[in-house]
Amino acid sequence: MKIAMFTNTYLPHVGGVARSVKTLEDECRKLGHEVKVIAPEFDGAEESPHVLRVPAIQKFNGSDFAVRLPAPAMIREFMDDFQPDVIHSHHPFLLGDTALRQAWRMEIPVVFTHHTLYERYTHYVPLDSPTLKQMAIQLASEYCNLCSEVIAPSESIRGLLRERGVTSPISPIPTGVDTAFFAAGDGGRFRRREGIPEDALVIGHVGRLAPEKNLRFLAEAVGAYLSGDERASFLIVGTGSEGEEMEKILSEPGVGDRVFRAGQLTSTDLADSYAAMDLFVFASQSETQGMVLAEAMATGKPVVALDGPGVREIVVDGENGILLPGDADVAAFSRALSDLAGNEARMRECGEKARSSAAAFDHRHCAREVTEVYARLIREKAVRSDEEKMPWDPFLNSLEIEWDLFAAKMSAAATALLPIPNPEVARD
Repeated sequence: MKIAMFTNTYLPHVGGVARSVKTLEDECRKLGHEVKVIAPEFDGAEESPHVLRVPAIQKFNGSDFAVRLPAPAMIREFMDDFQPDVIHSHHPFLLGDTALRQAWRMEIPVVFTHHTLYERYTHYVPLDSPTLKQMAIQLASEYCNLCSEVIAPSESIRGLLRERGVTSPISPIPTGVDTAFFAAGDGGRFRRREGIPEDALVIGHVGRLAPEKNLRFLAEAVGAYLSGDERASFLIVGTGSEGEEMEKILSEPGVGDRVFRAGQLTSTDLADSYAAMDLFVFASQSETQGMVLAEAMATGKPVVALDGPGVREIVVDGENGILLPGDADVAAFSRALSDLAGNEARMRECGEKARSSAAAFDHRHCAREVTEVYARLIREKAVRSDEEKMPWDPFLNSLEIEWDLFAAKMSAAATALLPIPNPEVARD
């Protein structure tokens, strides 16, 4: 198959969606398929014959995201040269609209992965408000209904999308991680490099240090635990605007000297960082899937986390870690750390079960499921032969998709003005 992937975030941007797209892209190639990616320009990006970089505004509104600028002729020429069998869109906005236009024009299926709870990211947009959050929810839902099929990274998200009125077929398929790669990490090497004591109990976290990740809560909880356990240290992997605030919070209980910030890591360094941890902590409730949880579990690390979409599918309370209620307070999270870290036998047992849990999220298995969706949609797509087509069909198709996109945006705007409660809140 020939697969075209449209994404607003892509390497070298570090984040869950960028890594998800790259993982799926690589695995599809290993399965024998041809893949091209359409993504915005990004500082430090390497040129590749497999990637079309479109002009973009860098670091939009102070974030680490790039926002693409219109380049219809460039994309159309690229797509006409490639002639894909299927399009996979990874966002409902910006290049997501372009993905739909190209699919309609070329009369091929379009798959959309609902990677993100977009209402949790409206703080990156000027004039953030509850109305804007509701509009983000509705826009994403309307976009789903314009696609041939939707991939939900977890059962939680599939249920949420149905509640929000999505009627397109939905397949729950996590992105998947390279479990063998992460399992091979060298924790001792990483501890030596970062100056972490060999006998320290290392609590770790990996991810973008962004406001939507609930990191201030996490810093307070870990700081409270560290203040009562002098052997414990906190390893933070990632970069972002919340890093300084986390350090400030952790300095208040006087444990700042046991906080290690490794910055942004990739490849072997990232695998080694997981291996250097004794347990993994996670407090975000803006996830659609637990990628970093699966990565940590692949190295045999038990997890302490707050319940939320994408988390409850992988963290089983009392089995591979501790899953606290989504509204648990800082004291409860700190006690959970104490309960787990203070029992070596339980830590070992949870670690072993964590490694077993991660097997279900292996990238090879997940990629095969996605390509099966592609193949089925291609078979089912009823494309008229050239003899059946009329000269004005391309024009009518372009009018149809533009009208559908316009109608979706108007529906989202109208819905945002109505007193409709956010259905996502109740699911946390």
